[in-house]
Amino acid sequence: MENVIDILNKRNYIEQITHPEELKELLGKEKISFYIGIDPTADSLHVGHFVSLMVASHMQKAGHRPIILVGGGTATIGDPSGKTDMRKMLSREEIDHNVACIKKQVEKFVSFEGENAAIIVNNADWLLDLKFVDFVREIGSLFSVNKMLAAECYKQRLETGLTFFEMSYMLMQSYDFWYLYNKYGCKLEMGGNDQWSNIIGGVDLIRKIGKDDSFGLTFRLLTTKEGKKMGKTEKGALWLDPNKTSPYEFYQYWRNVEDESVKTVMQMLTFLPDEKIEELASYKDEKINEAKKILAFEITKLIHGEEEAKKAEEASNALFSGKGSLDNMPTVTLDSRNISILDAIIKCNIAPSKGQARTLITQGGITLNDEKITDTSYTLSEKDFENDYAILKKGKKVFYKLV
Repeated sequence: MENVIDILNKRNYIEQITHPEELKELLGKEKISFYIGIDPTADSLHVGHFVSLMVASHMQKAGHRPIILVGGGTATIGDPSGKTDMRKMLSREEIDHNVACIKKQVEKFVSFEGENAAIIVNNADWLLDLKFVDFVREIGSLFSVNKMLAAECYKQRLETGLTFFEMSYMLMQSYDFWYLYNKYGCKLEMGGNDQWSNIIGGVDLIRKIGKDDSFGLTFRLLTTKEGKKMGKTEKGALWLDPNKTSPYEFYQYWRNVEDESVKTVMQMLTFLPDEKIEELASYKDEKINEAKKILAFEITKLIHGEEEAKKAEEASNALFSGKGSLDNMPTVTLDSRNISILDAIIKCNIAPSKGQARTLITQGGITLNDEKITDTSYTLSEKDFENDYAILKKGKKVFYKLV
């Protein structure tokens, strides 16, 4: 059977591994338990979690057991990695609600049945009962403050101010790995490359205590050609919850990815065979749009199911080719058909203020029923609703049906 490390490499996931040769040998000769962590800072996962769960799925298919750690305890602190400001502290009630919602979404990626059934654990179950003095004596004494401050996750915060509260995050996450190692025989922690410092902390902790079979692996972050994280929309994050990001908006996001990103996104966010990906990624010019349609459909099907993916595809086709139904595109209900174009833009969350709405119009970025709007004082009327709806569009990619 092909080693899962080779599978992950071929799919373009792996960024760094702490002990690459040892880990590959281990994964080739035995089935291990591994874990990924999710901080429940919202009641839904988003695209940032998507890659982690895809890797967990590939690992489980290769026979290894996933442990999905939901950070109910560490979320009371908030990971400073990649942040310039301290994260908002959540109440226990908020965290418990978010954990329950996240568990349902994880089931789309890993199975909780069978010989290597996944398990979900919440680090609140062990972290919140720790005694401070015992913890800092037994665990904190094994960490060098100088080494911690050199880590990227802390270094970028030193200018704006890093609290001791946040600095303890690495110790908590490292203790998580140690706890899972002892209780479940978990030998591998995986996460996004922005978690490298925290993951190394856990690997080193276990090895300092006397074990030699702890490993860390990070995977590439999904980014645009400009280096920005993928998954940002007009409304913010691209959520996996259909109530936060509709299946149509989700589909449309992937339908509009950059040509250069098609292959990478297919490798990391779909289960399409390698040969099929190579074929689709080789398409050029207008033909690449056919590959994007397949990409968008496959990702939407994975998250929202085949029926919702078909509806989203149909709505997209209706907009771009005039074929199909518009029933499933984002719809905004107006109190009156006599509404100013500025208010309509704000109502659709295309712009947050009339000033920014005016700027969009003067820059030629707004169309109504395929007619470019140039008058910032334009008011919609009955004639704009010939089919009982109007289509408000920003640029080439953002559409809303007004009813």
